[in-house]
Amino acid sequence: MKLKSLLLRYYPPGIMLEYEKGGELKTKAIDLLDLNPSTDINALVEEIKEAEPLITASRTEQVKLLIQRLQDKLRQNSNHKFYLFKVLRAHILPLTNAALNKSGSCFITGSYDRTCKLWDTASGEELHTLEGHKNVVYAIAFNNPYGDKIATGSFDKTCKLWSAETGKCYHTFRGHTAEIVCLSFNPQSTLVATGSMDTTAKIWDIQKGEEVFTLTGHSAEIISLAFNTSGDRIITGSFDHTVAVWDADAGRKVYTLIGHCAEISSAVFNWDCSLILTGSMDKTCMLWDATNGKCVATLTGHDDEILDSCFDYTGKLIATASADGTARVFSAATRKLITKLEGHEGEISKISFNPQGTRLLTGSSDKTARIWDAQTGQCLQVLEGHTDEIFSCAFNYKGDIIITGSKDNTCRIWR
Repeated sequence: MKLKSLLLRYYPPGIMLEYEKGGELKTKAIDLLDLNPSTDINALVEEIKEAEPLITASRTEQVKLLIQRLQDKLRQNSNHKFYLFKVLRAHILPLTNAALNKSGSCFITGSYDRTCKLWDTASGEELHTLEGHKNVVYAIAFNNPYGDKIATGSFDKTCKLWSAETGKCYHTFRGHTAEIVCLSFNPQSTLVATGSMDTTAKIWDIQKGEEVFTLTGHSAEIISLAFNTSGDRIITGSFDHTVAVWDADAGRKVYTLIGHCAEISSAVFNWDCSLILTGSMDKTCMLWDATNGKCVATLTGHDDEILDSCFDYTGKLIATASADGTARVFSAATRKLITKLEGHEGEISKISFNPQGTRLLTGSSDKTARIWDAQTGQCLQVLEGHTDEIFSCAFNYKGDIIITGSKDNTCRIWR
């Protein structure tokens, strides 16, 4: 084995190794999930050298420099003040969803007007209108980290795959018998999975434009769906109160996570694929061991339905957002409450961490989005201006751009 190059991965912190083995170029990652601005670099480099034979003594200085750059990144953007940069009157009919590509250079909006539009973030210019669906375009996604393809899922029961460059449609995936309400690309960008009101999920091959598997077993609508980081597992959350974990390579069910007593609102893996977080209308979130499907904790405290929940990039923190107008932050390791986010005057439908894990972004029916300190729960900024509820809000990969989407039919870019 011969090391060819070292590459940085900023979030979550890690170093990617490109090496040659048997004449083939391969990659592997050294995850540095515990890295923080005060980590002792020398000690860490010694640990890495012990654990990873590809990192030899001659590479020590280079690795130190890379770790320093990762530490610098973790310090960045944390005190960034956001200002309204652009208001886009995106569609004539209501918006359904908005999503950014990895760099934040462009984003997409879906709408009841049956189209998806692609926008340039820096100028606010419309780049393409993706037309062809016969009904509401509801679920939308880029194939991040690549960002050269877009998938749209519609109430017309089809999913379409588009070129982000040209706006042309590569494939129309047909087979669902009811509305498609969620979708996701696998991290390798070879598959797209769709979840439908017909109680099934389907996996499609991007190259061939064909169905690979149908995932059957839920007894009600599937409303959330996600791949894990390595792309070998899919989770589906359903109105039947359960979450299913599937083997993406074989199309078979591995576990059913049973424990919630109402509809599921969200289901996600943490970065290292060891834990699954589920949120439910039963006012709780549950944490599950992804290796055996057993529940390891129930996170309680909210007075109303959980509408969204997530991990930070490293998987150390958990955030929950509720119809009770508050959000909470928990430690994934101790499962203890770290802080409460109080201040919104309406339900919180979306929550996400910035890439550094120091800030939280929430979107609410009170027409505002807010930025919070993830450790203290202090509200640092209120993003005001929308005239109706916000249902979509997201950071870009660097954490220095925010997109908000509202029922007022506008998208706002903050930077």
